[in-house]
Amino acid sequence: MIKELYSVILTEDIPNLNLKKGDIGSVVLVHNNGEGYEVEFITLGGDTIAVTTLFPSQIRMIQEMEIANARPIELLAA
Repeated sequence: MIKELYSVILTEDIPNLNLKKGDIGSVVLVHNNGEGYEVEFITLGGDTIAVTTLFPSQIRMIQEMEIANARPIELLAA
């Protein structure tokens, strides 16, 4: 079960937030025993890119034999 403060991986693109499948986020809140999750995505420099509510199907746990990958992002116009 995914808990608060766990790192998770996005399983699909979320274009309106400039998030891509494979991006790593941190769970900041679990809704209704895992019916949804509030997840924060940050740059490697520590800047928050997005905090969004996601369904369980949109995230997954990190697997033991995976490696992180960095990608540049463009900030969306406010």
